[in-house]
Amino acid sequence: MIKLLVSPINLEEAQNAINGGADIIDVKNPVEGSLGANFPWVITEIQKLVKKYNGLEISATLGDFPNLPGTASLAALGMANCNVDYIKVGLKGPKTKKDAIFFMKQIIRAVSEYKGQVKIVVAGYADYKRFGTIEPLLIPEIAAESGADVAMVDTGIKDGKNLFDFMSEEQIKIFVEKTLKNDIIVALAGSIRKDHFPKLKEIKPHIIGLRGAACEKSDRLHGKIRVELVKELKSLLK
Repeated sequence: MIKLLVSPINLEEAQNAINGGADIIDVKNPVEGSLGANFPWVITEIQKLVKKYNGLEISATLGDFPNLPGTASLAALGMANCNVDYIKVGLKGPKTKKDAIFFMKQIIRAVSEYKGQVKIVVAGYADYKRFGTIEPLLIPEIAAESGADVAMVDTGIKDGKNLFDFMSEEQIKIFVEKTLKNDIIVALAGSIRKDHFPKLKEIKPHIIGLRGAACEKSDRLHGKIRVELVKELKSLLK
């Protein structure tokens, strides 16, 4: 079954996402970017709520990170202390596969004492050419060689364009196949809309991630996550 990941910014939105049937509550701060990090006290508050529900998982975004592996590893350790199930890291800074693998290895080493408790998500960007980042089809290899648990593709610039504007269906399938070949969890995001769900169900990632489609007026910055919108999206996966 495909899991629906919904990204709230506060406790109220997290409750709405839960009531709507989301499988993973992904705490972020869209003001700081595509994978913008929220404050630790917000993450902790939402974590306590999520853990009241059996089987529900919580993830949190570390940021669209520059190539600062020391800073990233410290941030990841702090995030692990918030008792989340997934830590999502956006590879904004590393420009080569070698640098990206080194970067991710430092994060994984920093949270090694939490192995088995927290999964590390390495995220690339479908719009890598305009965002100035590493090619997304390298992400499955980076995840495998660094020891990450999840390979994800998102979009870096949120301007109404989506995953399918930058990657063909065939490229997305290749991303999924390369990830599955290494026994790694695969997640797809990038301004996903409900009309993308039939294609995504055919492609069969483990996780579909979104925020805007669950918000009023599809406004990821100023709209609030609504229960009925999450319910509708969840129903499309059945």
